[in-house]
Amino acid sequence: MEPTPEQSPHHAYPDHWEADVVLRDGGTARIRPITTDDAERLVSFYEQVSDESKYYRFFAPYPRLSARDVHRFTHHDYVDRVGLAVTIGGEFIATVRYDRIDGQGRPASAPADEAEVAFLVQDAHQGRGVASALLEHIAAVARERGIRRFAAEVLPANNKMIKVFRDAGFTQQRSFEDGSVHLTLDLEPTAESLAVQRAREQRAEARSVQRLLAPGSVAVIGVGRAPGGVGRSVLRNLLGSGFTGRAYAVNTSFDAGTGTVEGVPAHRSVSEIGEQVDLAVVAVPADRVPAVVADCGESGVQGLVVLSAGYAERGAEGRERQRELVRQARSYGMRIIGPNAFGIINTAPEVRLNASLAPESPKAGRIGLFTQSGAIGIAVLAGLHRRSAGLSAFISAGNRADVSGNDFLQYWHEDPGTDVALLYLESLGNPRKFTRLARRTAAVKPVVVVKGARHSGTNPPGHAVPVSRIPDATVSALMRQAGVIRVDTVTEMVDVGVLLAGQPLPDGPRVAILGNSESLGLLTYDACLAEGMRPRPPRDLTTVASPQDFRNALAEALADRTCDAVIVTAIPWVGEDGEAETGDGEVLAAALREAAATGPAKPVAVVHVEMGGLAQALAAATSTAAPPAHLPSGPGPQAPSAAPGAPGGSAARILAPASDGRTGAPGDPAPSTTRAPGHPAASPGRALAAEGAPSPGRAPVSEAAPSPGRPAPDAGRIPAYPAAERAVRALAEAVKYAQWRRQAATPGKVPEFLDDTIDEHGTAALIGRLLGPDPDPRGRPLTHDEACELLAGYGIAVRPALPAPDPEAAVAAAGQLGYPVALKTTAPHLRHRADLGGVRLDLAGENALRRAYDELTDLLGTPAELRPVVQAMAPRGVDTVVRASIDAAAGAVLSFGLAGAPSELLGDTAHRLVPATDRDAAELIRSIKAAPVLFGWRGSAPADTAALEELLLRVSRLVDDHPEVVSAALEPVVVATHGLTVLGASVRLAPPPARSDLGPRRLPSY
Repeated sequence: MEPTPEQSPHHAYPDHWEADVVLRDGGTARIRPITTDDAERLVSFYEQVSDESKYYRFFAPYPRLSARDVHRFTHHDYVDRVGLAVTIGGEFIATVRYDRIDGQGRPASAPADEAEVAFLVQDAHQGRGVASALLEHIAAVARERGIRRFAAEVLPANNKMIKVFRDAGFTQQRSFEDGSVHLTLDLEPTAESLAVQRAREQRAEARSVQRLLAPGSVAVIGVGRAPGGVGRSVLRNLLGSGFTGRAYAVNTSFDAGTGTVEGVPAHRSVSEIGEQVDLAVVAVPADRVPAVVADCGESGVQGLVVLSAGYAERGAEGRERQRELVRQARSYGMRIIGPNAFGIINTAPEVRLNASLAPESPKAGRIGLFTQSGAIGIAVLAGLHRRSAGLSAFISAGNRADVSGNDFLQYWHEDPGTDVALLYLESLGNPRKFTRLARRTAAVKPVVVVKGARHSGTNPPGHAVPVSRIPDATVSALMRQAGVIRVDTVTEMVDVGVLLAGQPLPDGPRVAILGNSESLGLLTYDACLAEGMRPRPPRDLTTVASPQDFRNALAEALADRTCDAVIVTAIPWVGEDGEAETGDGEVLAAALREAAATGPAKPVAVVHVEMGGLAQALAAATSTAAPPAHLPSGPGPQAPSAAPGAPGGSAARILAPASDGRTGAPGDPAPSTTRAPGHPAASPGRALAAEGAPSPGRAPVSEAAPSPGRPAPDAGRIPAYPAAERAVRALAEAVKYAQWRRQAATPGKVPEFLDDTIDEHGTAALIGRLLGPDPDPRGRPLTHDEACELLAGYGIAVRPALPAPDPEAAVAAAGQLGYPVALKTTAPHLRHRADLGGVRLDLAGENALRRAYDELTDLLGTPAELRPVVQAMAPRGVDTVVRASIDAAAGAVLSFGLAGAPSELLGDTAHRLVPATDRDAAELIRSIKAAPVLFGWRGSAPADTAALEELLLRVSRLVDDHPEVVSAALEPVVVATHGLTVLGASVRLAPPPARSDLGPRRLPSY
């Protein structure tokens, strides 16, 4: 909205205060500044407020607003007097205002930093979290205008308002004066206020998703009068899924006498239905969607699934049409999946919703799937169907103009029906929020992500979100830090998902391998080593092994305290006539399931070659019957008795590849049986012995049992893979995730001792002077001396380098610093390029220095071109590089690698989000491939990694405390046996980018 002439031109309408928010019940509302155009809206709003609420607001009966009141409440300068309104459908449902006051409570202007605040919420909307959201936004506005405290007078009987202030998390003081409660709130955000804000955000956004996935009634808009077409297909799919709610067909072209279509009531508009409609599936051309949205909004529809295309994927005009669609839907309090969506599915037996173009609903299960691509969604659904893996929910969001993967992470975090979250993402609208939500969700259940469009540098058509410029390798590292299982393909996503949904987490990387193929066992062994696992030598059961032999061998491996997981390999049996026989897969599957059900809880995976029957049998549901108590001796021809002396009476021999010391040994500590949260407390098929009694060795694998009415059909299924590499890669991801979970249980800390050596306020003052009162938005690089001064404020000393524009200056500099010295060029094209000859080291005297100077200038150019400097030699060590940079979308990132080719040519660099903890710093150093160089590689002396970790923490603290430091690079950092030396540093300052993750709750607007 625009300002009117009555408002001061230097206090223009602050449109950046406008925001869409999700309320406690999952509906949306808009918060915006009140303007002089709102007089009628304000009067209408006040007329709908109860006398009791008016009394609480004005401390006296106040039946109507006077003209003076209306003028006062609609005329603001947006500095000392500010009013905000919450609107739905363009009408006010709540207001808040503040007036700046002085120490005596009288109207004032800056520099007074206190304001009186008052709220009024329409009675019909109380209890929806409206006042809490308003308090967050008016507090942010006040801080922007230099106000540090709010004062409020509340009647003692107004418990709701007192609770709003009390629960906000701000530092506050309360007193009782003159018959009212006097509250003073310090508006500086606290850890508690931020936690409260994020908890409310999680509950609200999760509830908004729940309203979409579990509607009581669905209207499909755009159902054709004749069979065929998108709308008719969606309606048929909805009915075919056994939807438990009410369904309606809507089309403006229906004849007045059209009674039903596909057996459900048919109407020409949603408003004609005359009953509550919770969800509308929109399948009409894009130019007709606005009228449909208005009809739905006026009829109280809670959410939309927009299948219609013709939006941001069609260019600039489509992007504007998409923005208007979102604005219109949110104005009515509705959320949108889409546009250009494939649809949503919820397999919960109490819902059974298939509001999508998928002709068949997937089996019920405990995997949640979110995709931004309909085609990829179809592929993943097909892959899961082939593996007989079930889903709890499926969402294909298309252009995801509103509801995104972040919203579903909020929902799945607490959804008892989902154990594993799978996401295919092509863009990250809010990477900071994604990593925060993913870290929280990954702490209780696995999050598996495939990222499309990794290397294009642009977003796919239709995704109107900010583009992050950070490299894909950095994105991957940051996801790993957040506990996300990042895989490269949708096939890998399915492989990992079915393993995590059906098996417990491994306690470590020790893997037992057994099967009836020596070659397949060795391939599996090699794959384990390639993935960083610790495989034991494969156990060959020979080609004559029976299902009973497999059962005995698997039971023995599971009982072995020196193994954390088991991979079973199987090939078809060879009959007496020499023909390969696949045998009865059910029999072998039953044998493996029985062994897994009665042994300790460890993950089991099967690698098979041309044994489709085995894979199908393993994937079959195991919750309806206990494994057979007796197994026949073999699926093919009668197998001979076990080889003499074989363990457990089974035919077996141990293959012995060269030992690398990683196979485990007797006496290793007993595993702690890490579980995958979300698995059911009594996993069918994993907790039943052959007789059907609970097995003492198969403990519950969840902190929470599944929800009533929601079975756990995936638990206990043994996943089967047609290639060893796929099984091992899935298991390796489970191992790394389990390790992250164990570490996340005791998170690292930012060391307190750093505070004594850090001058935060002095550095802030220095940054203010360097940027100046009117800084260039593009920022500015610091000179060498400026960078050194800035870093010194955080205890980071840079070895001095003196300019040497001629040989005499070089000699003088060396005399000042003391020999031996280094002579280096600092020209941009030669900086840090020792391979080009721009560096001369260990110059012990004047003659050596002069010779080196002449060599450099003769070889590389004039002193003016080379910009040579002289620097005292540092103790020998390992050359490393430490960097920090701020990406507007992802936030501050700390990076580490070895200087030169390892990081620049090979990309061997590790990354962590800022602020980094002591554990992050330690992992950062150890996670690069060249890390052994720092730890005594080939007999060299180990470097002082403790000093390096401290340096990383200091740089992290610097960029976290001062977001104006948009980039900092220390190169090289020479890490010696004792201590380290920073030889070069570059720093760039700029006005800090906006931090949307720290402000009040708001939905993104692209």
